[in-house]
Amino acid sequence: MQTEAATLNRAPAAANGSNGTLSLALGADADHMVLTLTVAGQLCGVPALAVRDVLGPQSITRIPLAPPEVAGSLNLRGRIVTAIDLRRRLHLAPWEVGTKPMSVVVEHQGELYSLLADNVGEVLSLNPAERAANPPTLDASWKEVSLGVHRLGESLLVVLDVERLMRFG
Repeated sequence: MQTEAATLNRAPAAANGSNGTLSLALGADADHMVLTLTVAGQLCGVPALAVRDVLGPQSITRIPLAPPEVAGSLNLRGRIVTAIDLRRRLHLAPWEVGTKPMSVVVEHQGELYSLLADNVGEVLSLNPAERAANPPTLDASWKEVSLGVHRLGESLLVVLDVERLMRFG
């Protein structure tokens, strides 16, 4: 994924020693940084300031009577975290049997949520002047949760709004 240097700056994401939380090299442009993730082949970004942790496949316990978007809950160092199935939330094809999604843990209104994604990529610094409005052809369920889009080479990155993602059920 190559783009012009003026448009895109990469920042390292690394585990923070003892507790495994995501530690980002954030500078003055932290408001413009996103953690990339892929959901059913679509490149997405979540504002880096909302990200608290990135986890590999986790054991998820189903929650009876929860909305369909809620995959269940997981235990993060003794804290219960609600796991949100992004495929279901975004009206995409369900996970294939045996798939083990990754978790991007975000904070919303003082609670932790795990956004289940196919893959988690890198932290990118995006030029806010190059963010475009949602295309008119973007599915309504995506428009509802998107802050806009960025063109990255041949790919289109949809920037997700964590607050809007949590409005379901």
